[in-house]
Amino acid sequence: MALQATAVHQPTPGLFPNAASASAREWGPLRYFNLYRTTLAGLFVILALWDLAPLPSQDADHRLFAVTAAIYLCFGIISQFTIHWRLPAFDLQALFQVAADIVALSVMMHASGGITSGFGILLLVAVAGGSILTQGRIAILFAALATLAVLVEQIFATLYQRPSGTRYVEAGILGAAFFATAFFLYLLARRIRTTEALATRQGIDLANLAALNEHIIERMQSGIVVVDTDGQVRLMNESARALLGLDPHHKAIGRRLADISPDFAGRLTAWRQDDCMPPQLFRPGRAAIEVLASFARLGRTRRAATLVFLEDASAMRQRAQRLKLASLGRLTASIAHEIRNPLGAISHAGQLLAELSELNASGRRLVGIIQDNSRRVNGIIENVLQVSRRQPSIPERVPLQEWLVGFVDEFVADRPVVEEQMSLTVTPAQLPVRFDPSQLHQVLWNLCENGIRHGGPNPRITLRAGIASETERAYLEVVDNGPGISANNAESVFEPFYTTVSEGNGLGLYLARELCEANQATLNLLPSEGNGCCFRITFSDSRRRESPL
Repeated sequence: MALQATAVHQPTPGLFPNAASASAREWGPLRYFNLYRTTLAGLFVILALWDLAPLPSQDADHRLFAVTAAIYLCFGIISQFTIHWRLPAFDLQALFQVAADIVALSVMMHASGGITSGFGILLLVAVAGGSILTQGRIAILFAALATLAVLVEQIFATLYQRPSGTRYVEAGILGAAFFATAFFLYLLARRIRTTEALATRQGIDLANLAALNEHIIERMQSGIVVVDTDGQVRLMNESARALLGLDPHHKAIGRRLADISPDFAGRLTAWRQDDCMPPQLFRPGRAAIEVLASFARLGRTRRAATLVFLEDASAMRQRAQRLKLASLGRLTASIAHEIRNPLGAISHAGQLLAELSELNASGRRLVGIIQDNSRRVNGIIENVLQVSRRQPSIPERVPLQEWLVGFVDEFVADRPVVEEQMSLTVTPAQLPVRFDPSQLHQVLWNLCENGIRHGGPNPRITLRAGIASETERAYLEVVDNGPGISANNAESVFEPFYTTVSEGNGLGLYLARELCEANQATLNLLPSEGNGCCFRITFSDSRRRESPL
């Protein structure tokens, strides 16, 4: 979404303002003023045809009045077309048309008997209109032209000895009125334009601010949903669509929330009945991710709309885990210092006892027990330190099929399995994921090793990768043929130090889930229809902008 800003050009003082500023003004006032001109000229033509104007006088020239009124009417009609076509430019049209008004009205004033005919008022209207339409010192030019036209008419009357005489005092007063009107309307128009420019700038700022707010809401990592009192969605950003498993272009606005996500709508209804409820954790549809919903009213009444914040629970767990691991790192450093020294002394003493020649078989068996358990305790300490010293993940774009082929070759070469015991399926073939390759290797190695260990005499490992239809996220499943894990112990397997074998330390799956969450992915144990376990890694959503780790 691009933010658009419009430049506001200030008027350029001078006789002819900047053409860029003139082109930005509305042509409506000029069109209305020309409509007034055309109507006035048409009225004069009708009055001239009916011999009602000019009024009978010894100074009146009926023929000159009628011809001038007809030319004035034609000019108004032609100007209507030039204004519609906007050719020539606004400033040139305004200058030429107001000057034509002054000339035409001055000629008709002369044909009607001079300044006493009352046409000076119409000249005042022309000067006022020109002062409003234009800007800069050009308004003073109109007043000067009108004053000069009145004076020329009076000089002409003096030269030709008009019977009614000359009225220089009235002409001077009328000229002063022209300048006063032009100056007053020039100041008023300048203030109006300044206010209009300020309002335009503020309008642009408000429009940009609204566009910026919309852009921020759309690109927020947290999902934002606004639901009105009737249960209809009024706002839903991109992250909310992704968390709810919807298509990025899904038209959710205007639809009922119950039709989009019934579980989500049920949580919202329960919260509206009791707004003291804590944030709700739910799994939208068949999605593999859990979503935490926080609710807030957009008003003081219970009928107000509701604002809902949606958070990826795995991301929140990751942030909590980072804090927990920071504390765990300080604790394990202290544990290592306090335990490793006495453990080293015990192990060294056991080695010395094993070297004694007079030690009988029972004693050697006890020494062996000491050494085996010392190594096991040391292994536990190493694994705990590995949790605290874990390097930050550096996610990369990994072509999953190519990477898995290399992993299977390496695993088969290192472990006591043959290639036929490993099967691999990736759909589509070109499936990229974002994950730290070294950490993905560590997670997958641990899952495959568990499958081999619990697979019995003929273990088989199946690797399946694809895109989940309900969330549109890439996933990778590791399936073995072992005895499986009961539903009661499904979540316990990810707890630290939980193990079902005596030689295990119970940190493998815990570390695997921690590494997945560090890469904005999730590791879950899916229910299995038959024997064996199915561990699924659900990778981060490529449509969302994830926060840096």
